[in-house]
Amino acid sequence: MSVINGDWTLGEGRRILLVEDEPDLARLIRLNLESLQHEVTQVNTLNQARQQLRSKCFDLLLLDRMLSDGDGLTLCQQLRQEGKSLPCMMITARDSEADIVLGLESGADDYLVKPFSVLELRARVKALLRRSAQQAADQYALTFDELVIDSKTREVTAANQPLALTAREFDLLYYLAQHPRQVFSRMQLLEAVWGYSYAGYEHTVNSHINRLRAKLACCPSSNELVQTVWGVGYKFAPPAAH
Repeated sequence: MSVINGDWTLGEGRRILLVEDEPDLARLIRLNLESLQHEVTQVNTLNQARQQLRSKCFDLLLLDRMLSDGDGLTLCQQLRQEGKSLPCMMITARDSEADIVLGLESGADDYLVKPFSVLELRARVKALLRRSAQQAADQYALTFDELVIDSKTREVTAANQPLALTAREFDLLYYLAQHPRQVFSRMQLLEAVWGYSYAGYEHTVNSHINRLRAKLACCPSSNELVQTVWGVGYKFAPPAAH
């Protein structure tokens, strides 16, 4: 599977760009992902990563934060500002809640804290790639009044304005929109959209919901599209469906 101009094409291998400057850890990650039949390109710096992204198409970006030429978050932010939805997982030793929230708000789709188990790494990579492939395989758009969610192109427009969503933000919005007015707990959304259900990560759902609401602000009645059901979770409540 490769990403070409924001679209997904099916193929046998998955191309993963690994940006990690610890040689032993980079080798461990590469060997494990290659054992899953993925093609892994490993670089040590942000500059090398940018060169790879300009010359090749990738399905997933695994990005360390503390690199010799800067913070990996700057690359993630740059990709989102350019409107690119390449799934991005931060892999870092910075484990405070503030760091995790900052990473997610900067456009990362997942945040894996060092040290981590190989099984957790493999599970999260599988989950990110699986959801991206599932979304790409759908061939229709969901339309709710002035909100249009196109699952084929992975584009969202609100009041005719394109919204720059991260891959995970799109997956979350699309999942909620597929089940209008159905209430989901944070744990249910973690399992369905992120692929894991650890209680410590429930704040991740809150962060993504808040970012979605902010980006939907240009749509009439946007504050009511994604509603909080106190004590339970969230639901998508569109004004009209076509």
